[in-house]
Amino acid sequence: MAERLHLSESFQLFPDQEGKRVIRGRVDMPADAGRQRRYPTVLIVHGFKGFMNWGFFPELGARLARAGYAAVFFNTSSSGVGEDLENFTEVEAFERATYTKDLEDIDLVRAEIQSGRLCGVDAERVAILGHSKGGGEALLHAAEANSYRCVIAWAAIHTASRFDEQTLARWRRDGFLEVPNARTGQLFRVRLDGLDDYEANSERFDIQAAASRLKAPTLFVHGTKDESVEVEALDALLSARGEGGEALRLEGAGHTFGISHPMNKSAEAFESVWLTTKVFLEKHLAAGA
Repeated sequence: MAERLHLSESFQLFPDQEGKRVIRGRVDMPADAGRQRRYPTVLIVHGFKGFMNWGFFPELGARLARAGYAAVFFNTSSSGVGEDLENFTEVEAFERATYTKDLEDIDLVRAEIQSGRLCGVDAERVAILGHSKGGGEALLHAAEANSYRCVIAWAAIHTASRFDEQTLARWRRDGFLEVPNARTGQLFRVRLDGLDDYEANSERFDIQAAASRLKAPTLFVHGTKDESVEVEALDALLSARGEGGEALRLEGAGHTFGISHPMNKSAEAFESVWLTTKVFLEKHLAAGA
């Protein structure tokens, strides 16, 4: 794995006036970065039950920094991960998560990048990369923002409607949906906030329609043995995107490309994902720097 020969700077943002919602983030950047030196920037969005320090994200930040990029990571205000940046201590926030909140958070971080207040970032050269649910949200956000040089979706969901009618009926009846976290052993009770939000905004949250509206070059990456998001999602998104979309289909790879948490060693699938992503960024983000 790459040596951590780079700089990191933390930041916090508050999406609501009461300060109840908190976005905790950081920027990984080349060791010679500073207020006067700016680098092409990649905004990274984690997925469901994910967080910015999960698995391959710290390694991704180190590699991007060494390759000459500023990488902006953050935990959504509904991630459930607290001040220690590792554990799900903000359970109520997680259980009341919505797509609307996540999209507000992403847009707030994008605004912070554009403000010039973050060290090392170039507000004019920005890409967005999302994994899993974060990949779907990155596509939704990028279609609305229309300001990214390129878009990258790793193992992205292709629809925000992920439950069958029987599950939805039980969710409505009980007022919550039990969601286990196999890694931590926690059992969350996801409230109706997310379901209500989706039903009120289903047109806005149409991920394939968002992909079809994208103008920036788009890279989709998916493993054929993804145990969390069916590989058919790749075909649906690529078809929706049409011209301007590229794909890496990884034979035999799972949802996290062979990486677990914490990441103690790399994997062949992850190395393929990194190389393809790096080449894509060099072509569409760093070119002409």
